[in-house]
Amino acid sequence: MHTKKLTLAALLVAIGVATAHLVVFPLEVARIFPVQHAINVVVGIVLGPWWAVGVAFCTSLLRNVLGTGSPLAFPGSMIGAFLAGFIFTKTHCRLRAVLGEVIGTGFLGALVAFPIARYLLGRDVAAFFFVVPFLASSTAGAVVGYILTARLSDSLLKRIAGE
Repeated sequence: MHTKKLTLAALLVAIGVATAHLVVFPLEVARIFPVQHAINVVVGIVLGPWWAVGVAFCTSLLRNVLGTGSPLAFPGSMIGAFLAGFIFTKTHCRLRAVLGEVIGTGFLGALVAFPIARYLLGRDVAAFFFVVPFLASSTAGAVVGYILTARLSDSLLKRIAGE
């Protein structure tokens, strides 16, 4: 059963990396990437929080290695992915998974991005500098993830997840 999950996770990492240059909004040192948020919601709902964190990490790592990402992708994507998956496993509510992604990325991830920008990238920004763009990006992407998973039946989602 792990083979199906690993295959789906790898496919979503590939989609995330391949589409990085298609939908991106640059902002100072950050590159806002709403497709990743949609993927976070899908993986969080279909595979759970730890798989979502793994997909978010691998996508962020590959995008950074390939030059299409920023170190700021790590905190936002991973925190949002975890909360989306964790909240969905506890509530089985897609809308709450969306809220987990938005809160995790838009607020928590944006606040964690501040010291990365300031101390690792040498950018002098305010503590809440990333909240608005991260919030906008995560909201747009999470809504797309919600729509994608809502269009699939629960039985199909379980079959995709290998359950």
